[in-house]
Amino acid sequence: MKKIDIKTKETYTKDEMKRYLGALSETQNEHLKTINENFVIVNKKLDEHTKILDEHTKILGQHTKKIDSHTEMIGNIMEDVSVIKDDMQIVKKELKKKVDYDEFLSLVQRVIKLEAKN
Repeated sequence: MKKIDIKTKETYTKDEMKRYLGALSETQNEHLKTINENFVIVNKKLDEHTKILDEHTKILGQHTKKIDSHTEMIGNIMEDVSVIKDDMQIVKKELKKKVDYDEFLSLVQRVIKLEAKN
């Protein structure tokens, strides 16, 4: 059975068509094999990247916990400093009302002298 090619209007025998289709099939199979090999390589790389990404996500989670802990500690320190400031203001006010120890000793000596004269 002969086929007619519309473009060139040439006729091909059944054996020629089988050879042509066989060669075409082989070429197509080689291309598919190459595509499959590349697909496998890409999948391996994606798996490696997924592992790396998972590791980075775990590390980020650990750092986030540390940052949260540090933020809480800083908040506590700020509250403590605020309390210390308030206490220092009270101490300053009370110190203004008190007498210096050296002045107190000199007053004691003056009182002793005055009592001795009486």
